[in-house]
Amino acid sequence: MNAYLESLFSLEGRTAIVTGGSSGIGRAIATALARAGASVVIVARGGERIDETVSELHDSGCRAAGVRGDLGTRDGIHAVAEAATEPFGEPDILVNSAGINIRPPYAEITEDDWDATMTVNALAPFLLGQRYAQGMAERGYGRLIHISSQQAHRAFVGSGIYGASKGAIESLMRSEAEAWGAHGVTSNTLVPGFVLTPLNARLQEDPEQIAALAARTMVGRNGLPADFAAAAVFLAGAGSAYVTGHSLFVDGGMSAH
Repeated sequence: MNAYLESLFSLEGRTAIVTGGSSGIGRAIATALARAGASVVIVARGGERIDETVSELHDSGCRAAGVRGDLGTRDGIHAVAEAATEPFGEPDILVNSAGINIRPPYAEITEDDWDATMTVNALAPFLLGQRYAQGMAERGYGRLIHISSQQAHRAFVGSGIYGASKGAIESLMRSEAEAWGAHGVTSNTLVPGFVLTPLNARLQEDPEQIAALAARTMVGRNGLPADFAAAAVFLAGAGSAYVTGHSLFVDGGMSAH
C-alpha cells in the first residue's frame, strides 16, 4: 500500500472492538479491520467461534483477541465493556454488530421479546458508546459504527421488534454524531440488504423468498458478509473524518427501488 492510501485507509496503531465479531457481518468486519492493521477484540457469546476467528486472524499475521460475554443484561454489557479493554487498551473503533432477531407473528410478541431485543440491539450499543466515546474524544479520534437494517427504514418480511430496534440504532447514531462530532469522533451505520448469515437462517429455509429478495436488488443477488469489509475499513479510517451521522446502504441497490 502506498503512503497516500495508507493515510486514508490504514488502521495501523488503532484498536477496535467488534461485538458479534465471531460470525456473519461482524466476523467479516473484524477480519477486515485486522487485515487493515488494527488490533481487534472480538466480543461474542460462543467461546468456540471466538477461538476459531481469533486463530484464523493470528494465522494471517493479525493482532486479535477474544472476549466472551453476554450483551443480554445491563450487568453483562458493563462487564464486557471493561473486559474488552484488557487485551489492547481503550478502543479507537467500536463496531456494534451483535444482534438478536426474535420475530414471532406481531400479535404474539411479548414484553420479554421486546426487552430481550432492545437490550442486545439498542441498549448495548448505547452503553458501549457511552463507555468508550469520551476517551475517544479526549484522544481526538474515534469511530462508532453500527449495523442497522433495511427494516429501520421500511417494513417487510415481518419487521416486528427487530425493525424497531434498528430504527433506534439509526437515531442513536445521529445523536452520537451530534454529541461527539466536534471532538474527532464519528458515528455511522452500515445498512445491509438481505445478507446470507446465521442470523437469517430461518428465512433461508424458504428458497422462493430468498430468490424474491435477491430480485429486489439491482445486482441480482443477496448480500454476503464480505460485502461489508471495504465499507467498514473506510468508516473506521482517517479518510472518513467528514462522514458522520450517515447511513451507508450496502444492499445491492435494494433501497433504491
